[in-house]
Amino acid sequence: MKWTAGLVVVAALGFSALTGCSSGPAGQDGGPPAAAPPPAAKAATFAVITHAGSGDAFWDVVKNGAEAAARRYGVTVNYQGDGDPARQSQLIDQAVSQKVDGVVVSMANPDALKEAVGKAVAARIPVITINSGGDRSREFGAITHVGQSEDVAGRGAGEKLRAEGVTKLLCVIHEAGNVGLDQRCKGATEGLGGTVERLQVDVGNLADATSKIKARLQSDTSVNGVLTLNPAVAVAARDAIADGGSKARLATFDLSADVVAAVKDGEILFAVDQQQYLQGWLPITFLTLYRDNLNTVGGGLPVNTGPGFVTKDNAGQVADLAQSGTR
Repeated sequence: MKWTAGLVVVAALGFSALTGCSSGPAGQDGGPPAAAPPPAAKAATFAVITHAGSGDAFWDVVKNGAEAAARRYGVTVNYQGDGDPARQSQLIDQAVSQKVDGVVVSMANPDALKEAVGKAVAARIPVITINSGGDRSREFGAITHVGQSEDVAGRGAGEKLRAEGVTKLLCVIHEAGNVGLDQRCKGATEGLGGTVERLQVDVGNLADATSKIKARLQSDTSVNGVLTLNPAVAVAARDAIADGGSKARLATFDLSADVVAAVKDGEILFAVDQQQYLQGWLPITFLTLYRDNLNTVGGGLPVNTGPGFVTKDNAGQVADLAQSGTR
């Protein structure tokens, strides 16, 4: 408080000293000619390029966070997503050619994006990675990573499922080649201390995902737990459990309005919450700080947005926020 007041006094004195040189307009009575006002700084443009296509409820919330931060800081955000790593790389290349002021990228398949991210770094465009690929972020030259430790989150989910009596778990993977999903299942295996089997489904075909989960539960009735890694697949699994007459307990990663409602109603035990709104908001904040003041955040370590857990106890508090698109 004292330091701020001192700055105000100094600024006022400095202004008085400058204006006291002349009693008339600048350039008269021996005063210096008026200087032209500095040009307004060019508004920054940041590219946000994720590995999800349109219509994915999880990534819609990330986009909401990025666009809200853009409005807050007076910058422009161009959000694009594509689940094909080759096309995602092309989007990064396109952003580099447009000379954007920063790139935010999720790296579900880091090896496929390494060259494109490297081009951005070589062009001296700051890169922040989000959501997936945090363990490769620093290697690729990103200034920080925003997300959660997937193996830690998976371990926490496995421990909570074990406490609910789950001994044999079906871990449902919805994107082939996504390293973060593999880490979640590995962590769940460690936390559960029991048997974990994997089932590959397609997030783009939820009806088929429901059928595959139902068929697996009917063919092996010893499976008494299901862990999904996506909110839309969680709803598909809920339906599969109900349609197949299974007594398997269900938990999921990530939130949507439907998932929160299902947790509230006791249909889903819990949801692992990585607060994806922050994965949109924080990178735009960090890039703005870097552009304006060369600030970096994290000290070489990731900035964690999770894991947290939404359970029946707190689902009611989260429900309205999920409906509004911020959780």
